[in-house]
Amino acid sequence: MDKQAVHEDLDRACDSFRLLLDGTAAEQLRRCSNGTKWNNCQLLFHMLLGFLIMRALLALARIMARLPRWAGSVWARLLNAGTRPFDVVSFAGSWLGGSVMPRRAMVVLCDRTIAALHRRLDRESENSLAKGLPYPTRWDPFFLEFMTVADLYRFPVQHFDFHCNQLSLS
Repeated sequence: MDKQAVHEDLDRACDSFRLLLDGTAAEQLRRCSNGTKWNNCQLLFHMLLGFLIMRALLALARIMARLPRWAGSVWARLLNAGTRPFDVVSFAGSWLGGSVMPRRAMVVLCDRTIAALHRRLDRESENSLAKGLPYPTRWDPFFLEFMTVADLYRFPVQHFDFHCNQLSLS
């Protein structure tokens, strides 16, 4: 894994997020996004969630990597079975967060979260980056059947870039 490339991708996403929130008029943020049921601000919050969940995903990867492979497969199947409730919670959380969280708070949260991901990535060894576990492929198009910790570090930027195309900002 090229750590420097991941650092650069994280910084690019953080800079883009800041520009999108700081440089967009309030009425544009309230406009419906393209292809989602969220407005632009709610979609931006959902994009931020992709970074916020990383701590939990990385912790889960470390725990599950210690268990037999079959345990991770069972876990992934259970999570896939719970896709519908996950989608409801994801939608509602993004709707609520994007509706009530001030823009400045979203930017600060993004900055802090990505700074923490940088610090954590710097501490990762090649061995720890190679560990992984099966993932629920129905939860997100960027989740693979098996994801290493290195794959997880790439996920939030992939998620961010995908949703950038759904923003309806001029």
